[in-house]
Amino acid sequence: MRIGVGYDSHRLVAGRKLILGGVGIPFSRGLLGHSDGDVLCHAIIDAVIGALGIGDIGRHFPDSDPRWKDASSLEMLKYIVELAHANGYEVTWIDSIVMAEKPKLAPYMESMKETIAKACIAPGSISIKAKTDEGMGFVGREEGMAAYAVCLLRKRS
Repeated sequence: MRIGVGYDSHRLVAGRKLILGGVGIPFSRGLLGHSDGDVLCHAIIDAVIGALGIGDIGRHFPDSDPRWKDASSLEMLKYIVELAHANGYEVTWIDSIVMAEKPKLAPYMESMKETIAKACIAPGSISIKAKTDEGMGFVGREEGMAAYAVCLLRKRS
Protein backbone atom coordinates (compact mmCIF):
# COMPACT_ATOMS: atom_id res chain seq x y z
CA MET A 1 0.00 0.00 0.00
CA ARG A 2 1.00 3.62 -0.50
CA ILE A 3 -0.36 6.85 0.93
CA GLY A 4 -0.29 10.25 -0.77
CA VAL A 5 -1.17 13.76 0.40
CA GLY A 6 -2.40 16.49 -1.93
CA TYR A 7 -3.16 20.20 -1.69
CA ASP A 8 -4.39 22.85 -4.08
CA SER A 9 -5.68 26.42 -3.96
CA HIS A 10 -7.09 28.85 -6.50
CA ARG A 11 -8.24 32.46 -6.49
CA LEU A 12 -11.97 33.23 -6.83
CA VAL A 13 -12.78 35.51 -9.79
CA ALA A 14 -15.84 36.83 -11.60
CA GLY A 15 -16.72 35.40 -14.98
CA ARG A 16 -15.88 31.74 -14.22
CA LYS A 17 -18.13 28.84 -13.29
CA LEU A 18 -17.52 27.30 -9.88
CA ILE A 19 -16.68 23.61 -10.28
CA LEU A 20 -15.88 21.47 -7.22
CA GLY A 21 -15.56 17.70 -7.35
CA GLY A 22 -16.72 17.86 -10.96
CA VAL A 23 -20.02 19.48 -9.95
CA GLY A 24 -21.17 22.91 -11.07
CA ILE A 25 -22.18 24.97 -8.03
CA PRO A 26 -24.23 28.16 -8.37
CA PHE A 27 -22.09 31.06 -7.15
CA SER A 28 -21.19 34.57 -8.30
CA ARG A 29 -17.52 33.63 -8.88
CA GLY A 30 -15.46 30.68 -9.97
CA LEU A 31 -11.92 29.43 -9.47
CA LEU A 32 -9.17 30.81 -11.68
CA GLY A 33 -6.96 28.15 -13.19
CA HIS A 34 -5.48 26.89 -16.43
CA SER A 35 -8.04 24.06 -16.34
CA ASP A 36 -11.49 24.43 -14.78
CA GLY A 37 -9.79 25.26 -11.45
CA ASP A 38 -11.48 22.44 -9.48
CA VAL A 39 -9.38 22.53 -6.29
CA LEU A 40 -10.91 19.34 -4.92
CA CYS A 41 -10.06 17.24 -7.98
CA HIS A 42 -6.62 18.87 -8.11
CA ALA A 43 -5.88 17.97 -4.49
CA ILE A 44 -6.98 14.38 -5.14
CA ILE A 45 -4.84 14.24 -8.29
CA ASP A 46 -1.86 15.52 -6.30
CA ALA A 47 -2.46 12.90 -3.59
CA VAL A 48 -2.52 10.06 -6.15
CA ILE A 49 0.61 11.41 -7.85
CA GLY A 50 2.29 11.66 -4.44
CA ALA A 51 1.41 8.08 -3.55
CA LEU A 52 2.89 6.97 -6.87
CA GLY A 53 6.02 9.05 -6.19
CA ILE A 54 5.96 10.63 -9.65
CA GLY A 55 6.20 14.36 -9.02
CA ASP A 56 3.30 16.77 -8.66
CA ILE A 57 0.30 18.05 -10.59
CA GLY A 58 2.32 20.79 -12.30
CA ARG A 59 4.67 18.22 -13.80
CA HIS A 60 1.83 16.22 -15.34
CA PHE A 61 -0.47 19.12 -16.28
CA PRO A 62 1.74 22.19 -16.85
CA ASP A 63 -0.06 25.50 -17.36
CA SER A 64 2.17 26.02 -20.41
CA ASP A 65 0.46 23.08 -22.19
CA PRO A 66 -2.55 24.26 -24.25
CA ARG A 67 -3.99 20.71 -24.11
CA TRP A 68 -5.07 21.37 -20.51
CA LYS A 69 -6.49 24.88 -21.07
CA ASP A 70 -10.03 24.90 -19.59
CA ALA A 71 -9.84 21.09 -19.29
CA SER A 72 -12.19 19.15 -17.05
CA SER A 73 -10.36 18.28 -13.84
CA LEU A 74 -12.39 15.07 -13.75
CA GLU A 75 -10.75 14.06 -17.04
CA MET A 76 -7.37 14.93 -15.54
CA LEU A 77 -8.22 12.74 -12.52
CA LYS A 78 -9.20 9.84 -14.80
CA TYR A 79 -5.87 10.21 -16.62
CA ILE A 80 -3.91 9.99 -13.35
CA VAL A 81 -5.95 7.02 -12.10
CA GLU A 82 -5.19 5.24 -15.40
CA LEU A 83 -1.52 6.04 -14.78
CA ALA A 84 -1.84 4.46 -11.32
CA HIS A 85 -3.37 1.35 -12.92
CA ALA A 86 -0.54 1.24 -15.47
CA ASN A 87 1.88 1.25 -12.51
CA GLY A 88 0.03 -1.64 -10.85
CA TYR A 89 -2.03 0.32 -8.27
CA GLU A 90 -5.66 1.10 -7.60
CA VAL A 91 -7.16 3.90 -5.52
CA THR A 92 -8.92 2.33 -2.53
CA TRP A 93 -9.73 5.33 -0.29
CA ILE A 94 -9.81 9.12 -0.54
CA ASP A 95 -10.32 11.52 2.36
CA SER A 96 -10.56 15.21 1.50
CA ILE A 97 -11.40 18.66 2.82
CA VAL A 98 -12.57 21.69 0.83
CA MET A 99 -11.83 25.03 2.47
CA ALA A 100 -14.41 27.65 1.44
CA GLU A 101 -16.09 30.48 3.29
CA LYS A 102 -18.96 30.61 0.77
CA PRO A 103 -21.00 29.09 -0.75
CA LYS A 104 -22.19 26.45 1.68
CA LEU A 105 -21.19 23.10 0.18
CA ALA A 106 -23.32 20.65 2.20
CA PRO A 107 -26.07 20.47 -0.46
CA TYR A 108 -23.52 19.35 -3.07
CA MET A 109 -21.47 16.80 -1.11
CA GLU A 110 -23.28 13.65 -2.28
CA SER A 111 -23.14 14.78 -5.92
CA MET A 112 -19.40 15.46 -5.59
CA LYS A 113 -18.82 12.02 -4.05
CA GLU A 114 -20.80 10.28 -6.80
CA THR A 115 -19.08 12.22 -9.57
CA ILE A 116 -15.57 11.55 -8.26
CA ALA A 117 -16.41 7.89 -7.60
CA LYS A 118 -17.44 7.47 -11.26
CA ALA A 119 -14.09 8.91 -12.27
CA CYS A 120 -11.75 6.90 -10.08
CA ILE A 121 -12.96 4.87 -7.11
CA ALA A 122 -15.68 2.56 -5.82
CA PRO A 123 -18.78 4.34 -4.48
CA GLY A 124 -18.57 4.65 -0.71
CA SER A 125 -14.78 4.91 -0.80
CA ILE A 126 -14.51 8.68 -0.66
CA SER A 127 -14.96 11.19 2.14
CA ILE A 128 -15.41 14.90 1.41
CA LYS A 129 -15.68 17.45 4.19
CA ALA A 130 -16.19 21.20 3.95
CA LYS A 131 -14.69 23.72 6.35
CA THR A 132 -14.54 27.49 6.61
CA ASP A 133 -11.57 29.46 7.88
CA GLU A 134 -13.73 31.47 10.27
CA GLY A 135 -12.93 34.70 8.41
CA MET A 136 -9.14 34.21 8.59
CA GLY A 137 -6.65 34.14 5.72
CA PHE A 138 -7.34 34.16 1.96
CA VAL A 139 -10.15 31.59 2.32
CA GLY A 140 -11.75 33.53 5.16
CA ARG A 141 -11.58 36.78 3.19
CA GLU A 142 -13.30 34.92 0.30
CA GLU A 143 -10.35 35.54 -2.02
CA GLY A 144 -10.02 31.87 -2.91
CA MET A 145 -10.59 28.26 -1.98
CA ALA A 146 -8.29 25.40 -1.07
CA ALA A 147 -8.52 21.64 -0.73
CA TYR A 148 -6.55 18.88 0.94
CA ALA A 149 -6.71 15.18 0.11
CA VAL A 150 -5.20 11.92 1.26
CA CYS A 151 -5.41 8.77 -0.82
CA LEU A 152 -4.60 5.15 -0.23
CA LEU A 153 -3.29 3.10 -3.12
CA ARG A 154 -3.15 -0.68 -3.08
CA LYS A 155 -1.26 -3.01 -5.41
CA ARG A 156 -3.69 -4.47 -7.94
CA SER A 157 -4.16 -8.22 -7.77
